[in-house]
Amino acid sequence: MAYLDHIHACNNANLSRYARFRIGDLPVGAIRSEFASALTALGDSFIRDENGEYGFGPHIKTIDARNQTLIEATEALCQQGVIKHLHGEKFDIRNRLSDDPLCQLDRFAMPYFGCRSWGVHMNGFVRKADGIHMWIAKRALDKPTYPGMLDNMVAGGQPTGLGFRENMIKECAEEAGIPANLAEKVVAIGTVSYLYETDEGLKPDVMVNFDLELPEEFVPHCADGEVEQFDLLPIAEVAEIVRNRFDFKFNCALVVIDFLIRHGYLTADNEPSYCELVTGLHRSLEP
Repeated sequence: MAYLDHIHACNNANLSRYARFRIGDLPVGAIRSEFASALTALGDSFIRDENGEYGFGPHIKTIDARNQTLIEATEALCQQGVIKHLHGEKFDIRNRLSDDPLCQLDRFAMPYFGCRSWGVHMNGFVRKADGIHMWIAKRALDKPTYPGMLDNMVAGGQPTGLGFRENMIKECAEEAGIPANLAEKVVAIGTVSYLYETDEGLKPDVMVNFDLELPEEFVPHCADGEVEQFDLLPIAEVAEIVRNRFDFKFNCALVVIDFLIRHGYLTADNEPSYCELVTGLHRSLEP
């Protein structure tokens, strides 16, 4: 196994299985044929055009109308068992940060429509005499997604109505009990993107990432029940886990690899796939 295997695992999508989903003339997602059939069977709120692409019916013209249509459709499809679960938290539908949101969709429904999701991830680390140590979270065993897997110290989806830094600081308190005076020291360090296919559909997602250097005496605690435990591990041990196993939740391994590159642990001299890793962490997500 190699670090590059995580890049490949997170970019496993077979796009030939999908048809575009548009809002007006703008492609914003992609859906599988079986989901498309269930969607259009709901009525005239969703249509298939002459090009075999999907979108809202012509009478659905405003953000409010799109939002209400999506609420009704996702609830109906959940009742039918087409959508497994709904979360209740809404994500904005937009292709780029500079775009105004076109509508909002339940976060658990995003893959079914193949719309881009945004999230925040944070590497919490400590500098000791023997080098960098990283705080690693183990996801709670009763989490509905990826239970028991390793995770970044703090991470969360990007809901409607919050800024990225604002959301990151909120998640620090909720997931790791990090007080505001420490959380406000988070440093924005870039993004990681990937095109991942799940049983539900497509995830063309972007993680907006932060580093937070923490004092040695600080010990995180789980405040919301989503983490089983936190462990402070030497960076070499973290790198070894990522290098040899799939113990981390699929996208969290990419955030760790990015950290290893930025902090000089992985270099062009010691990692044969260095260039492929650097480019692979930033998958083009043009719809």
